[in-house]
Amino acid sequence: MKRKGFLKGLGVAASVLALTATAACGSDDNGGSDDNADGGGTITLGIIPSWTDGLSVGYLWKNVLEQEGYDVEIEEVADAGLLYQGLADGSIDVYPSAWPEVTHAAYMEQHGDALEDLGAYYEGAVLTMAVPEYTDIDSIADLKDNADQFGGEIVGIEAGAGLTDATKNSVMPAYELDDDYTLVESSTTAMLAALSDAIDNEEDIVVTLWRPFWANSEFPVKDLEDPEGAFGDPETLNAIANADFSDEFPDVAEMMGNFKLSDDEYGGLEDIVVNEYGEGNEEEAIEAWLEDNPDFIDSLKG
Repeated sequence: MKRKGFLKGLGVAASVLALTATAACGSDDNGGSDDNADGGGTITLGIIPSWTDGLSVGYLWKNVLEQEGYDVEIEEVADAGLLYQGLADGSIDVYPSAWPEVTHAAYMEQHGDALEDLGAYYEGAVLTMAVPEYTDIDSIADLKDNADQFGGEIVGIEAGAGLTDATKNSVMPAYELDDDYTLVESSTTAMLAALSDAIDNEEDIVVTLWRPFWANSEFPVKDLEDPEGAFGDPETLNAIANADFSDEFPDVAEMMGNFKLSDDEYGGLEDIVVNEYGEGNEEEAIEAWLEDNPDFIDSLKG
């Protein structure tokens, strides 16, 4: 396990604990400024900093849009519910790495016509439960008869996360785990720290995870099979905007609709932001990634 990389990634995640969670931002009430007709204006991107898909993609878009003449603000929000509320009320313009089909489906339904889906940039995202590679179970179904092995706990992330909702209200009932396990709702930071400690001590632990996420390659973990399909089908990662965004920023909406990342491209992006450069150096990391992917910006323009 690359300990240096983990510590950098954990430092990124730790910033969420210090946030006072609001959806306030620098855009005007309509999600953008009035001077955007000639390719300018302010665009606010909402991210949950401990969710490194949004962190990486958010800073990528910051670089791209600033090159196109826009002012870009990154608004860090501690909870998905607050982020979607910010989108709906126009104080946040775009959530550049949303999980709308399964993980965030409840928020999409809640805010309905106040949101606009600009398109998917990544295919095959999944929610998972995972254990260390040395742990001798392979399926979520195996958890029921082995509660003592894990201290009767499933270590989760933020209470407002779609992953937490799916684990608590779909997966645990489907596998009859409610009587034997407690889902520990904490934070991504705390979950990763618990996972790291368990692996360092060669102890068994079961955590909630997702793909794509850098921790899957940073730690020796394996996904547990989900024979009941309780986590749902694989989904896409999308740019979700305020409903007025395409009218106010049509060129940006078109670029976001053209945005695609392969597994290799996504893996390289997240690795360079989280593990190679680390917290506080996101903009330098994006510059390095763009140097390695010189055709990327042209691909956004069709």
